[in-house]
Amino acid sequence: LEMVNAGVVDITVCDSNIARIWAKIMEELVIREDLQLRSDIEIAWMVRKKNPELKESLDRFLRKRRRGTLIGNIYFKRYYQKNKWIANPLNRIHRERVSRFKKLIARYAGRYGFDWRLILAMAYQESGLDHSRKSSAGAVGIMQIRPQTASDRNVGIPDIQDPENNIHAAVKYLDFLRDHYFSSQSIRPRDRVRMALASYNAGPAKIRKARSMAAGMGLDPDRWFRNVEMAVLELVGRETVKYVSNINKYYLIYRRAYRNGEDDLE
Repeated sequence: LEMVNAGVVDITVCDSNIARIWAKIMEELVIREDLQLRSDIEIAWMVRKKNPELKESLDRFLRKRRRGTLIGNIYFKRYYQKNKWIANPLNRIHRERVSRFKKLIARYAGRYGFDWRLILAMAYQESGLDHSRKSSAGAVGIMQIRPQTASDRNVGIPDIQDPENNIHAAVKYLDFLRDHYFSSQSIRPRDRVRMALASYNAGPAKIRKARSMAAGMGLDPDRWFRNVEMAVLELVGRETVKYVSNINKYYLIYRRAYRNGEDDLE
């Protein structure tokens, strides 16, 4: 739905109740009621008849969190009104920026074993491919890497004001995170990358702690989506979860737009 709203995907299919909720928030969405795939279907929570305690617990939970309640309004603003949706990375301005940085990104992505379109997606998430961008935390350039990170002995790339060095330092650091913290054979290559991306955003110590939390929550500490990300949501908050999710979305978009290259993420 975000991709349709951004104009990079023409159409998608979802349940009508979901479509109607998001159409109120994402202004470019148009619900095609004339293209129904099924009708007379209701979606509801189901509880066994002989379990009234569970039903009462669910009802109590919903009463305290529906829109209009204090908690409900906080959640509504957090997840709907104050959310930053993905943009279209394929418009004219951004295509021109891709042309400028494509060869450099492909060079260092190839050197460290990444799909260049993944690194491109990361760069777009970080800066919108704007090398002049600086953050309040001191991160600079297209990859929004901090000078102290680039100068660390595990990276050792000077002068990150230079676009090539900025890209090289970021990709080398991402490679270090992947190989140093997530090298276990039990982790799929795609999840090694996702956890490295999360570490780039939140720091490796928090992601390692989140993996331990995930195991304690009965989730798979070796899988990112719907597993470790749930622990990160509890430990760190939405920023890192959204960060990895957005990069994955932009990566899918770039894979469609630029069809050459190896697929590190599925």
